[in-house]
Amino acid sequence: MKIFLDTANLEEIKTATDWGVIDGVTTNPTLVAKENVPFEKRIKEICEIVKGPVSAEVTALNWNEMIEEAKKLAEIDKHVVIKIPMTKDGLKATKVLSEENIAVNMTLIFSSAQALLAMKAGARYVSPFVGRLDDISSDGMKLIEEIVQIIENYDFRAEIIVASVRHPMHIVHAALIGADIVTVPFKVLQSMFNHPLTDIGIDRFMKDWKDYQNRTK
Repeated sequence: MKIFLDTANLEEIKTATDWGVIDGVTTNPTLVAKENVPFEKRIKEICEIVKGPVSAEVTALNWNEMIEEAKKLAEIDKHVVIKIPMTKDGLKATKVLSEENIAVNMTLIFSSAQALLAMKAGARYVSPFVGRLDDISSDGMKLIEEIVQIIENYDFRAEIIVASVRHPMHIVHAALIGADIVTVPFKVLQSMFNHPLTDIGIDRFMKDWKDYQNRTK
C-alpha cells in the first residue's frame, strides 16, 4: 500500500520523505492557504521533493473553468494530479481531462455510487473520506470495502486514496481491506511509530548493554 502525505508544508514533506515511506502528496486549498505562499510555486516545490503523484485541487466550480484551470496546473510538473470535487460539473471535466491523459483525483467521495461514477468518468484516483463519515455515525471503512469490491468486479484502473484519515487504525484497516493508498496528516504518520513496548524494549537493551560494558572494563 502506498502512503501519501496530506499537507502543503515543505518541512513535513522533507521529514517524511527522509523516513523513506512517502509515495506522494495530496493538497487542498485549505492546506495551501495555511502556508501563505503562491499556490503554483508550492506545488512545484512539493513535486521536486517527492517525485511522485502530487494532487493539486481546482477551485473553479464550472466544468469549462475546471478544465482550463486543470490544464494550467498540469503544466507545473509531470507529477501533478488534478484534484476535482465530486459534482456533475466535476464528472464532466474529469471525462474530458482523462481523455487527454491528464490524471484526475476525484475527491469528496462519500458513497459507493459516487465512486462508481468517478471511475466511469475516467478518474485515475478516487478519494473517499472515511473520517468524516465516522463523524456522522456512518462506517467509513465499510465504504472502502465496497469500492474495493466494485473495482475487482469490473477491473477499473482507478486507485483508491483513503482520505480524512484520523488515526493509525484507519491506515491498518485500509491495508487489510486492500486499498491502494492512504493519505495521512503528518501527525498521524508520526503516531504510527509509537508503541510503549518499543520504548520499553529500547530502554532495556540500552540498560543491558551499559551493564555489560561496565562488567567487561
